[in-house]
Amino acid sequence: MQKRTLGNNGLEVSALGLGCMGLSFGYGQLTEKNEAVKLLRSAYEQGITFFDTAEAYGPDANEELLGEALAPFRNEVVIATKFGFKDGKPDLGMDSRPETIKAVAEAALKRLKTDYIDLFYQHRVDPNVPIEDVAGAVKELIKEGKVKHFGLSEAGTETIRKAHAVQAVTALQSEYSMFYREPEKEIIPTLEELGIGFVPFSPLGKGFLTGAITKDTTFGKDDFRSTVPRFQPEHIAANQELVDLVGAIAKEHNATPAQVALSWLLAQKPFIVPIPGTTKLNRLQENIGGANLALSSDELNRINITLDTIKISGERYPAHLKARVGK
Repeated sequence: MQKRTLGNNGLEVSALGLGCMGLSFGYGQLTEKNEAVKLLRSAYEQGITFFDTAEAYGPDANEELLGEALAPFRNEVVIATKFGFKDGKPDLGMDSRPETIKAVAEAALKRLKTDYIDLFYQHRVDPNVPIEDVAGAVKELIKEGKVKHFGLSEAGTETIRKAHAVQAVTALQSEYSMFYREPEKEIIPTLEELGIGFVPFSPLGKGFLTGAITKDTTFGKDDFRSTVPRFQPEHIAANQELVDLVGAIAKEHNATPAQVALSWLLAQKPFIVPIPGTTKLNRLQENIGGANLALSSDELNRINITLDTIKISGERYPAHLKARVGK
């Protein structure tokens, strides 16, 4: 797989990463441990070197899983993890006090079975802690060799600039896909100006862009999409035009909608590294195929012109989660 560089400090990763949240959090039934380890190691064998986890994805379980699965080739992979929720539990709110950041780092190192974290993200901006203090705490961890690179997640442009002035931000992780293009307005231009990489999560629109979700789809109570306005039946039906567009292009290439969605994202900027998540080996292989699908400039222009005519229906987060992003 081709490589890409995040930030100006030379963090090289595979063009596609693997979002690992769904293995133990957020989408309902957990993946059996042996199957999860098999998936993670298969991803590495197929060229993926960038793995995304967090203290909050469990808590503990996801980092421990990666620590075990990736141990045989730890020095050949880049592991990103996150701090920022009280006791690692999103429902308890944010906690990015410097002492907490350092404690989370120490705990993450043990769970990941490593002596350094490649990329340490603030999971969400904490309104009670100045971002300069957050960046300063991570800067100290970098000086100690416990962290290699600093990242932010779902931060706004003002926060990005303030943090970057204290400690260079290597990457911003936020949602971005054909299904959610808001970062194109201010975020991506800011990242390009400052030399910061962009790591889109939910690059397949939380599954919507694959075409597998219809207005008749039901989500279990432990699947967070059950609370997302955009995944209510009336919005799913209203957004079908986008699915039809992606599906039509996929047919032209004898590809899948997921592959088209990932190829489109990769074509937007050379510093973009999507992290689609999956629990299935066949979906992993399908997603990797998206990195090998090249859309022509004419096709990309046609897609973007059509995208501009499509109005997406429904909010991407319920109100209490929407309040945590873009700060």
